[in-house]
Amino acid sequence: MQSITLRQLRDTRQVKAWLKAGVQIEVRERKEVLGDLVPRTPPKLSPVEWPDFEARARKIFGDRMIPIVEDMIEERNSRY
Repeated sequence: MQSITLRQLRDTRQVKAWLKAGVQIEVRERKEVLGDLVPRTPPKLSPVEWPDFEARARKIFGDRMIPIVEDMIEERNSRY
C-alpha cells in the first residue's frame, strides 16, 4: 500500500496513476493515518441484446428486394 501526505495529494497525476493501477493509497498527516483512497472496480457490463433487424425488415418488406444501393451507385456514376 502506498502512503501519501496531504501536501503530496496536490500531485494528482501520481494519485490518478496509482488508482488506475489498482493501488490503495494511505493518506497521512505526519505519522497519523487520516484515511485510505481505494480504487473502484469497474462495473461488470452484461452483453447488450440487439434486436433482430433482419427479421424486422423481413416483417415490414417481405421478400421483395429494395435495390437502393445499386440505384445510388448508378446515379453517382452517371453524374461524374
